[in-house]
Amino acid sequence: MPSIFSKIINGEIPCFRVCEDEEFLAILDINPLVIGHVLVIYKIEVDYVFDLDDEVLARMILFSKKVASLMKSKIDCEKIGLSIIGLEVPHVHIHLVPICSADDLNFTRPKLKLSLEQLQETHRLLTE
Repeated sequence: MPSIFSKIINGEIPCFRVCEDEEFLAILDINPLVIGHVLVIYKIEVDYVFDLDDEVLARMILFSKKVASLMKSKIDCEKIGLSIIGLEVPHVHIHLVPICSADDLNFTRPKLKLSLEQLQETHRLLTE
């Protein structure tokens, strides 16, 4: 069965696309740790990040760097943190999170429940 990310990539589930190329898709996390939390997804369904070919992993990091630079230029934060967990969805993805403290990358905290308007505003901010 396809992962939720495969369904998003295939247009079966709507998302807030931030950036995209032929291999990767960056979208807003709809249940973010902080406002502006973005997911970078490999368009081919692979479960474990270290199963990726070295070249694909390198390109994914470089794509993430481009997205993080965009985020840093638009969101008030100290840095953009990066996390790869891989337990919640069996499809390789990277979390890019605007951070002002290490606690901003604490995935055991409750996620934010943003309104559609808040998601739309964050999307507008990152894509204008």
